[in-house]
Amino acid sequence: MRETEQEPANFTTSASPPLDLVFDLLSNRRRRYALYFLYEQSDGVATVTDVTDHVVALEGQRDECESAPDVEQRKQEVRTELRHVHLPKLEDSGILEHDQRSETVRYWTQPTLEEWLEHAYHKELA
Repeated sequence: MRETEQEPANFTTSASPPLDLVFDLLSNRRRRYALYFLYEQSDGVATVTDVTDHVVALEGQRDECESAPDVEQRKQEVRTELRHVHLPKLEDSGILEHDQRSETVRYWTQPTLEEWLEHAYHKELA
């Protein structure tokens, strides 16, 4: 878990995050792509490398990566943004836990978020 002064929200399956938070979390494409991948994992656990690869692959399918044509350059850009922006935001929201030492992420199921995440997935990628 990240070492911060602020405590995460720690939502459980019985508590629902406010809709403003859900929509804020889903408002960023890379964060959505990461959540799509984590939601699909049977145990909710993945490495940052696996999440990065999934985000890069989805961006490649959607032709959203024209600014960085080199795959390794894109992976580095996405990995950096995930580590410094998106994973901390999701962790602070109580949606996941990011262990920086092992470079793993554990997603905590959240029915309200998942309802909107599934809807976004079907509108965006299906």
